[in-house]
Amino acid sequence: MAVEFKKRDQTRMNQWLGGNKRYTCLFKASRDGCNSTTFHNLCNNKGPTVTIMYNTNNSVYGAYTSVSWASTEGWRVDGHAFLFRLYQSGNWKPVKLPVKNTNYSTYDVSSYGPTFGGGHDLPTFNSTINPSSGYFQFNIAAGTFGHSYSTNGETLESITNGNRNMRDIEVYLVEVSDKPTNAPLEAPWRNTPQWNTELFEALKEKIDKYTPLKELKVPQARVLLIGQVGAGKTSFFNTINSVFRGYITRQACSGNAEHSLTTVYRMYQIRNSVSGKPLNFRLHDTRGLEADQGMDAHGMSYLLDGNLPDRFQFNPSAPVTPDITGFVAIPQLADKIHCVVFVIDGSTVDVMPEKVIEKMKGFQIHMNQRGIPQIVLLTKIDKVCEATSEDLSQIFFSPVVQESVDRVSQILGLPRSNILPIKNYESEIELHANVNILTLLTLQQILNSADDYMYNYLDKIEDGKLQQLNIRE
Repeated sequence: MAVEFKKRDQTRMNQWLGGNKRYTCLFKASRDGCNSTTFHNLCNNKGPTVTIMYNTNNSVYGAYTSVSWASTEGWRVDGHAFLFRLYQSGNWKPVKLPVKNTNYSTYDVSSYGPTFGGGHDLPTFNSTINPSSGYFQFNIAAGTFGHSYSTNGETLESITNGNRNMRDIEVYLVEVSDKPTNAPLEAPWRNTPQWNTELFEALKEKIDKYTPLKELKVPQARVLLIGQVGAGKTSFFNTINSVFRGYITRQACSGNAEHSLTTVYRMYQIRNSVSGKPLNFRLHDTRGLEADQGMDAHGMSYLLDGNLPDRFQFNPSAPVTPDITGFVAIPQLADKIHCVVFVIDGSTVDVMPEKVIEKMKGFQIHMNQRGIPQIVLLTKIDKVCEATSEDLSQIFFSPVVQESVDRVSQILGLPRSNILPIKNYESEIELHANVNILTLLTLQQILNSADDYMYNYLDKIEDGKLQQLNIRE
């Protein structure tokens, strides 16, 4: 889990504080040591601060005080203080809990780290805590939550996710800024043609007429969707399907659940709305990635090589073997995967479970061995940047979205041009022009990547590195 105060989080903090703020990190336990003396030396008499805690259960929470820390050895009065949560179990669930008993807003004692409330509502640490197994275990006992701060229906358990083992704790100086944290960039960080009806019609026609390389006689480009549970890979198929059908469709089962709703390997067709003829690409949907179950590297190899049949039933407790019904023993080029699309929830990038990231990287090894291009869909982008939810055409002017793209690029080691922000149809019952355009721009890049794979395959044939043209007539 990344432990950084991201632009998106700063934007929400600005909304709570009112106005545009600049945030400067004064104290960071992983950098400066988890020591109360160090905390006060770095933070005393600096001004308003926000304290942020990142625990090992992928929750992010903390507190704000407008009064400087000063080692006064007692309680401080602050009518503007509040507790907050940003993420719970990796999910974006912001909540603000205002102070109600201002006489006990902060406990400003030199032997304590940043501590809030008379209970204490939100205790941290005293003296020194040395890291163990990559985290700091807070040593002040949990107090009386709600003593000095409103609960708004929350408990200490729901705010901390029942875990006070910290990957990190940071304290930021809060100052007035003339520039909004999420102010649109003057120039887009990714150029696209002007978004209008003409662009939509041109993209739709181009994709409608798309064909893989004729020399290889491959009837359809095959694109494999891989993603964490709830990231929106099945919704991506439904979104593309909706664009070409001309109305919102829900052909594939999607939604929110603890475990993957996709249990059957499906090779979905996208059809022309007029003729009903399948387009020359297919989207392959597979079981959602989970930290402790789901597809392993061996099963992924069978998927990439085209060994598994359509509608193959996944069994999380049993490995894939050649004994399954319909196993394709000698797959042809037309059966293989030509492009892989990782689908990542953009609103939870910074709290993705490490095991899921490790799985993705493990799969990448097998993809790279086969020369299969990889694209990342960064979904739910309207939740990452509220400005894009109001006008999706401004997506490439958003510094918040750009930062998310950069972060995913670092996580998976892919070029930023391979990271494509997207918004799926989820709650809508009518099509929206800008969602359609962004979907088609994204799909065009995916098909271009599939073509890259086939061009490389053709080069191998022409170079004599393949003994035979492994295709179907």
